[in-house]
Amino acid sequence: MVQSHEKVLVVDDEENARIALRAILQEEGYEVDSVANGYEALEFLRQHKVNVVISDLRMPEMNGLSFLRELNRHYPSTRVIMVTAYGGVESYLEAIQLGAFEYIHKPVKVDELKNIMHKMLAENRSARAN
Repeated sequence: MVQSHEKVLVVDDEENARIALRAILQEEGYEVDSVANGYEALEFLRQHKVNVVISDLRMPEMNGLSFLRELNRHYPSTRVIMVTAYGGVESYLEAIQLGAFEYIHKPVKVDELKNIMHKMLAENRSARAN
């Protein structure tokens, strides 16, 4: 495990999904918090800086795309990975157009998530260096 200073927020209405993602990311050395919906996430972000948000697409009250719009308006430098069990081409395209770094399907494959995180953070380091 490599200790990371990257902070990750997991947003998912399913408790088991939050627990699983948190465990995977903590094992990789990330500092991880989690909340159950987009409103809780926006409130959390008002008080805490995070580098990466991993958000479910389908959530009650505020879906993942609406949350992504709000996130981009208020926290444009925060990277986002959208996760869904129900996504199709339209939601994929909309998420990418709204600035999501990646869009992955549930159940999340551990190696896929690790690779995406490493790629995204390498790009962040490269952008900061330049």
